[in-house]
Amino acid sequence: MASRTRATRTLTALLAPALALGVTVGLAAAPAQAAVWHSCDQWGNTSLNGYTLYNNIWGSGAGSQCAWANSGTNWGVWADHPGTGGIKSYPNAKEVINKSITSLGSLNSSYNVTVPSSGAYNTSYDIWDTDYDYEIMLWVNHHGAVGPLGSPQGTVTLGGHTWNVYKGDNGANEVFSFLRTSDSNAGSVQILPILKWIKDTKGWMGNETIGDVQFGFEITSSAGGLDFRTNSMSVSAG
Repeated sequence: MASRTRATRTLTALLAPALALGVTVGLAAAPAQAAVWHSCDQWGNTSLNGYTLYNNIWGSGAGSQCAWANSGTNWGVWADHPGTGGIKSYPNAKEVINKSITSLGSLNSSYNVTVPSSGAYNTSYDIWDTDYDYEIMLWVNHHGAVGPLGSPQGTVTLGGHTWNVYKGDNGANEVFSFLRTSDSNAGSVQILPILKWIKDTKGWMGNETIGDVQFGFEITSSAGGLDFRTNSMSVSAG
């Protein structure tokens, strides 16, 4: 399960040797062209083209991870996290919306990713209201021993995709998870119909102001080092 902007969490810091290893191996795994930004820092971040990028290693028991970016919409990470349970990181790109659901005319996104065939992870949107009372996760693909928080709520077709829906609570906020019924590495999603369905059809939340729309990789394990790449993405609100 994802959480606020991960950098706000108080969690166990990584050991310096692990980060040092990431510097050595992770940068070597970056694209052949020179990245305009790279970081192996636990909370490394930068702003590019209107998006904020986070390396964001937040889970206990994490290994090393290095992020790189050619732009705010073309970026990735090399991650070497042990094959144990529990989310280790959520490297992501964030766009701030700050509009209520009813004031939005549209909220759309596109994505194109390259993900490994091993490890345990999901590729997901993590959407928050400004008070961080509600978290909406949209999993467009997942692999390995990973699963959503909460109990199943059925299947629904919204925003151009068919999702298995889960509803849960982590003690700090409510979590609504939408898992695409088949994996996708490229496509587009209309986010606003999903928010309206939660609000109007289910009554699970009110007219919340949507703050962050994040897109990235929630990594549980990637032993030996794996590459996760966002070839392109966009988030736009109207």
